[in-house]
Amino acid sequence: MGSLSHIVEDCMGVLQLFSDGSVHRCSLNDINFPFPAVNDNSVDFKDVVFDKKLNISLRVYKPKSHASPAPAKLPVVFYFHGGGFCVGSRVWPNCHNCCIRLACELNALVVAPDYRLAPEHKLPTAVDDAVSAVEWLQREALMSEGSGDCDAWLGGAMVDFDRVYVVGDSSGGNMAHHVAVRLGAGSVKVAPVRVRGYVLLAPFFGGVERTKSEEGPSETFLNLEILDRFWRLSLPKGETRDHPMVNPFGPNSPSLEEVDLDPILVIVGGNEMLKDRVEIYSRKLKQLGKKIEYVDFDGQQHGFLTNDPYSEVANEALQVIKRFMIENSN
Repeated sequence: MGSLSHIVEDCMGVLQLFSDGSVHRCSLNDINFPFPAVNDNSVDFKDVVFDKKLNISLRVYKPKSHASPAPAKLPVVFYFHGGGFCVGSRVWPNCHNCCIRLACELNALVVAPDYRLAPEHKLPTAVDDAVSAVEWLQREALMSEGSGDCDAWLGGAMVDFDRVYVVGDSSGGNMAHHVAVRLGAGSVKVAPVRVRGYVLLAPFFGGVERTKSEEGPSETFLNLEILDRFWRLSLPKGETRDHPMVNPFGPNSPSLEEVDLDPILVIVGGNEMLKDRVEIYSRKLKQLGKKIEYVDFDGQQHGFLTNDPYSEVANEALQVIKRFMIENSN
């Protein structure tokens, strides 16, 4: 008689991996979120299946009022949620609240895709799904140009497919980097969609060699044990934290020197465990001649914008993102 299955990895009770390989995930209603969902009547939102074969959905947010004096076409902002590639969803209240703020403050159509999660789906599956979401927008754009039946919120010359931006938080920021590399400068692979820039909010990178900030101190919602667990669960079997998906400048990572990239804005909190890793990433891209801007918000911890998007410092970060979008709009 075999031994009973037992828990071998536990992500704060939200995700549990058992010794027999089975996975248990809490339902949305069973998670005690420290932040409530906010619906302030500033935007409309709806869910759309963007990959029917895999049954993956996204949530679209549209501002109820356009900027005066005359309504203009809305830019599109993708938002890839965080969660260490293992947890999270477009329907989680922190993600939902952040997308409402992005849509309202940036006066943009916000597209928040879900993606397949580890450990059931190891990396680079999440990035594959992120690219698939951009390709969904491409299909909608092509239908809006012809006689196809595109989504009502994307047709009628209401959306500017020539002004698309990709925002990613934590693991979503990692995904945004890899989407930028895959699409390259000009994003010609997804024309007529034109990605103008990428915003990486404390992107979740790593490496075998620790940085000083990774060693501590721990944060309110983050510590080294959690970071390492996410990598163990999300990486292909036998891989280390120097895998190219984890460490863009690792010993086995392809060189980015000859890769043309669209502009990148990196935002990080001054008290984040990921700060040193993110700063190194930004500095090395700048040394390679890439157009990258690094902004450090002193005293802030991981997720300061996503988890509290109505705070004063979140407002400051949103203004930085808005400026970046305007500066790279054409």
